[in-house]
Amino acid sequence: MPVGIFRVCLVVITAIVNHPLLFPKENGTVPENTEEIIRKMKEREESLRLEQLRLEQEIADQEATQKTLEKAAEVVEESKEEKVRWDMWTALSMVIFLLIELWRQDFQEGIWQDTGGEEDDMAVLGKAFKGVAFPDKAVLASFYEKRILGTTGDMARMREMVEGFADDLLEALRSVCNRDADMEVEDCMGVGSMYENWRVRKPFVCDLIVPFAPPEPYCFRSQTWCSGDSFPPDEQGYGTIKVCRADKDVTGCICDKTKLGEDMLCLLHSQVNTTRPSSEMEDLLCFKNTQYLDADQVMKWFQIAVTKAWNRISHKYEFDLSFSLLDSPGALKIKFRSGKSIAFNLTPVVQYENSDVYFISHFPRSSLAADLPSSTHWFLTFAVYERRFIQLVSKTLPANACHVSCLQILSFLHGKQCSLTGPSGLTNYHLKTVMLHLLQARSSQDWAPEKLEARLQDMLKFLEKCLHEKKLCHFFIGNGKVPAELGFPIIFQRAEPLNLFRPFVLRRDVYRKTVDTFHEMLRNTSALINEYTVHIPLAHTNGIHKESL
Repeated sequence: MPVGIFRVCLVVITAIVNHPLLFPKENGTVPENTEEIIRKMKEREESLRLEQLRLEQEIADQEATQKTLEKAAEVVEESKEEKVRWDMWTALSMVIFLLIELWRQDFQEGIWQDTGGEEDDMAVLGKAFKGVAFPDKAVLASFYEKRILGTTGDMARMREMVEGFADDLLEALRSVCNRDADMEVEDCMGVGSMYENWRVRKPFVCDLIVPFAPPEPYCFRSQTWCSGDSFPPDEQGYGTIKVCRADKDVTGCICDKTKLGEDMLCLLHSQVNTTRPSSEMEDLLCFKNTQYLDADQVMKWFQIAVTKAWNRISHKYEFDLSFSLLDSPGALKIKFRSGKSIAFNLTPVVQYENSDVYFISHFPRSSLAADLPSSTHWFLTFAVYERRFIQLVSKTLPANACHVSCLQILSFLHGKQCSLTGPSGLTNYHLKTVMLHLLQARSSQDWAPEKLEARLQDMLKFLEKCLHEKKLCHFFIGNGKVPAELGFPIIFQRAEPLNLFRPFVLRRDVYRKTVDTFHEMLRNTSALINEYTVHIPLAHTNGIHKESL
């Protein structure tokens, strides 16, 4: 064992002594190997440094890519959440609008123009009727007999005289017009309070409308706000009239597609019926460079035509005829040599399709013409259907019904109040609309003659409620309960209701003046009626009232 250890130690010592790094020889290569090693180490270091830079660059690129992906994922996630929220709100809004539309249709069909109940009326009218002494039945009966009933005979005689003269004047107008170039005038029709027997204030004025049509081969094609196209709110209730060729839509004829020879003639379309150039459309009373009928041009044409017609027949009459208002083409006045005069309105209109609805250039004795969007927009008048509705309902009412009496008394009170405090936003047409709504809402027996006082109060309450809500719907437009016997166009029944009190929403000054005038009229009702009433015994008054009505 000791010998083995000794041998190992000897070998180790020999190896250490003979190691070249400790005892190098003079001709050894250690220095050369060292430089080579150092060079290789430097090259390795440089390659490692480049590798490190490459790895750092890759790591940086990977981190940037990762961040971009994370941000993109966040944006996509947020957009998905936003889209989900937006889709949820869109769906919710559509459901809400659908429910509102369904409710509106049910409400419109169920309650056309809410006439209100007794409790609702008194809640709204508490302040208006507070301290108001309303005339009783006897006073109202005496007032009606003394102030209103006596005018019926005068209206009948005046209507007969005016209609006869108007027919003669229109016949002369047709004779002075060129049938190949001028408008064709039809027979006139009486409308309004004079022909519905409820006008009370003098002077009496007859309102006559005169339909006219273009010469052949032209025709009128009308378009209303409820015909499907979108109209702004300020054009609700208006329409436009386009002048077109009557044979424009005729199909199947080849005369317009091929050139006919000189010896060939189309039996459907003669060569005389050629379309007028656009420069001559003004001859058809159209607005400049358009095919739309111009109300101002129609007014000028009608005034000139009436003047020529009167010059032709003036020698037959012992009175003078003149235009009473410059801005109304058909506002005429007959002046007798005795100094008396008769006024009437002869207004040109255009028929809407095959109905008795008419486009009218302006309303006589009205400032509505100033509110027209343009001269190519025309009002629509339902006066013929209003007259027919009153006649139709009157057949179902008791004898001597009080509906016309209520309207006459209310019109008289309002007119007297306006003469004291100035004009208001209410018109006789608003008052008639109130009566039409109540005629449809109440039963026939409610209009018995002995219920004059109650029905007059109902009209005042309903009018007060409409003023409070700034809403009075046109009776025919949007009313699905119009009797089928009238033959009223369905397009207007399905239209949105037209609020006649919309100007009150836009003009607060006019609304305030109207409300003040109405309340003042309520307070002065007894005084205005008593001023024209002779007090007579109650029993005698009731007997006279029943007989006179």
